[in-house]
Amino acid sequence: MSDKTHFHFTGICGTAMGAVAAAMKQRGFTITGSDSSVYPPMSDFLRSQGIVLSEGYHEENIPADTDVVIIGNAISRGNPEAEAALDRKLLYHSLPEVLKEFFLRGKRNYVVSGTHGKTTTSSMLAWILKNAGRDPGYMIGGLPKNLGCGARFTDSEFNVLEGDEYDTAFFDKRSKFLHYLPECVVINNIEFDHADIYSSLDEIKLTFRRLLNIVPRGGMAYINGDEPNCLDVASQAPCPVTSVGFGEHCTLRISDLNYETDRSSFTLGGISYSTRMTGEFNVRNAAMAVAAATFAGLSVAEIRDGLETFEGVARRQELRGEVNGIKVIDDFAHHPTAIRLAVQSLRQRHPDSRLWILFEPRSNTTRRAVFQNELAESLALADFAIVAGIPDLHKIPANDRLDPDKLSTDIARLGGKGWYLPDVETIIGKVKADALPGDIIAVLSNGGFGGIHGKLLESLAF
Repeated sequence: MSDKTHFHFTGICGTAMGAVAAAMKQRGFTITGSDSSVYPPMSDFLRSQGIVLSEGYHEENIPADTDVVIIGNAISRGNPEAEAALDRKLLYHSLPEVLKEFFLRGKRNYVVSGTHGKTTTSSMLAWILKNAGRDPGYMIGGLPKNLGCGARFTDSEFNVLEGDEYDTAFFDKRSKFLHYLPECVVINNIEFDHADIYSSLDEIKLTFRRLLNIVPRGGMAYINGDEPNCLDVASQAPCPVTSVGFGEHCTLRISDLNYETDRSSFTLGGISYSTRMTGEFNVRNAAMAVAAATFAGLSVAEIRDGLETFEGVARRQELRGEVNGIKVIDDFAHHPTAIRLAVQSLRQRHPDSRLWILFEPRSNTTRRAVFQNELAESLALADFAIVAGIPDLHKIPANDRLDPDKLSTDIARLGGKGWYLPDVETIIGKVKADALPGDIIAVLSNGGFGGIHGKLLESLAF
């Protein structure tokens, strides 16, 4: 692809697509792009780089002299530009393929994977490397507060990538992370998820086995040694494997755990560390980041300093505001295990507070009945749980849909207090009527939830 000079990005305003487009522009390539949602800040950023943007998808958006069309993961057959690329017999690639050829080949690529904790762990690792002067490239599916953006590519030997097991493109159903040429892989955990593309846990485990199959013999895989699925996946791995966890059988043991209301401390392999994050799952995330940073050659002092100064990730237990003694917290959790861990962490941070969970079942998996019972068990751990209306439920087969009425009933049966309230206004009314000073309101969604955070704070102010 080195003789190609003009690249057109279909779906350019995604975080990773935009970052790669800008990096390629800075390297001297001609870049154009289009998206259905062209709005700030990404649109302003791309235009500031001299990139010509088109709003909407149209065949004529692809210039006649285009050498390669980069087709985003959200683009499907029927998209006018995808159809035009096929009709005109243009060379087309997925974003992971472009990353592989232009940014990852020949580099030390650290791929952080797993059902939960990918964003936080990869953000920690990228910051530890950057704080130590290594200036890594990175691509992270969130906004690390220390880094200011989710993706950046540099001339460093290091890249840190959040390794998503989701498929690559409509024409490539392999997991994205199989393109990332990993020297080092982290597998935080493995559970069933992405019910729209995987039919079973075994299918998910297979793609993680394939990931370990491409780690070189001089590389390393760090796996959660306390989780049977991770141990199973790594049991026949051809690469070196180090298990990390609390169990006595783990190669790298986490011990001397101490929680405070605003931080956690622990030892890993006999060396002490501290992070300004709470909860067992964040200690596990930090331990994985420490292990990977050690493999990268950083000193204990460099790792300690990076971990201590890590400020977290937007939408990961982020305080959005406090009104009349009531705190509103934003969190991305949308899987039963992630919800349970979020409740655990919030309990540790706010031990004397009543905890409300406002949950929007929005992902392709949580809109389905597959986690009907598990969601109830996790939500029942809060003092009060409200289940919101389910977006685009009509797109899920009727016999496969989550039943929100049953969910609220099951929460009560399990000892919690649960309600199914289908719209944001009704939810706000319920919280306003019953919340008391000192309460914690945690909003859990992988989407915008109708702007409920700001509306809730505004309502509680009166």
